[in-house]
Amino acid sequence: MTETLPEPRTDAPDFPMARSSGCPFDPPSQLRTLQQEKPLSKVRLWDGSTPWVVTRHDQLRTLLGDPRISSDATLPGYPHRSAGSKAGEEHRRTFITMDDPDHARIRRMVTAPFAIRRMEALRPAVQTIVDDLIDAMLAGPKPVNLVQAFALPVPSLVICELLGVPYEDHDFFQRNTKIIVHHGSAPEAVVQALEDLADYLDRLLTAKRANPADDLLSHLLAERVDTGEMTQRDAARMGVLLLGAGHETTANMIALGTLALLEHPEQLAALRATEDPKLVAGAVEELLRYLTIAHSGRRRVALEDIEIDGATIRAGDGVVLTGDIANRDPAAFPDPDRLDITRDARSHVAFGFGVHQCLGQPLARLELQVVYSTLYRRIPTLALATGTDRLRFKGDGAVYGVYELPVTW
Repeated sequence: MTETLPEPRTDAPDFPMARSSGCPFDPPSQLRTLQQEKPLSKVRLWDGSTPWVVTRHDQLRTLLGDPRISSDATLPGYPHRSAGSKAGEEHRRTFITMDDPDHARIRRMVTAPFAIRRMEALRPAVQTIVDDLIDAMLAGPKPVNLVQAFALPVPSLVICELLGVPYEDHDFFQRNTKIIVHHGSAPEAVVQALEDLADYLDRLLTAKRANPADDLLSHLLAERVDTGEMTQRDAARMGVLLLGAGHETTANMIALGTLALLEHPEQLAALRATEDPKLVAGAVEELLRYLTIAHSGRRRVALEDIEIDGATIRAGDGVVLTGDIANRDPAAFPDPDRLDITRDARSHVAFGFGVHQCLGQPLARLELQVVYSTLYRRIPTLALATGTDRLRFKGDGAVYGVYELPVTW
């Protein structure tokens, strides 16, 4: 007989939870406790709502693959990350917060440019970008902030090239993206940042109409806007999503992954010494699992009652699926708190799971493979220029990372 878990109690722990001091790479210890003792339980969000939190790897994959779990951010009960996030999601809907068939229809419009084969064709260009930035670092003063000098420019240059956005405008779109992803941003600030970015891309699309190029925005105009499948404003909003997602997450993975490797010198040495692309690719998957920088959880709401592991998630209940602790589930990954670049970590959920898994993951993997196979080989004496305890970590936004990473060699 299925047992219905009790209604939310006033003592539900607050979410998101703080990480333990001195453990910057590990998920909050409270999540580990829940995973061990009560993997399906209630938490309390910023607005007082009490959605379910899912902490086990198998449960997360099951629910993310269940069509009775909705991504529609406009539905009652949807567990928004913050007041700013709620305002932004209500102001402009993207396919990320839609369900099929609308989700599939719109996602298909931009799937082809991110196909694995097309991404692989970009490898020489990404390699050139990485090498040029390393050349500039080596020729300049040290120590250097790796975030600003390398981690942020790499994916920004790549996504600008792919979309057809002038890189000289990177300060503008990076500044606005930071407002959008920060949990503490005021709702009106998030909406304004979204509109400013959409206005910018709208103007860029107008310019491309007169002078089209071989880039994603030009193709959207010709293949989707001019055919009536979407408006130019819709294309601009699509560009906002791709531009932000295309640099923010990978930049944080480059910097945080570098820090994790510097803190695990035996793993760094093995990665630096290898010429095996399979080991490099495996190291990328392991670092994605180990760090899981999308640390706020996938947000969903139940459309129907769902029974899972003796519990019932009721229709209308919010659900937060925590990939960071699911990727540290010992039932899925033996000795999960150990970084091991030889581990087969391909079943991780850092990119989500199911129909809504990250569209840009082939691009992210490519960029990380090039970075992790190049940076430490070309600068073999790379080292932190400060203590880890003096670094500031991004626990206040949708993406985890470090604000600065001073390094020397």
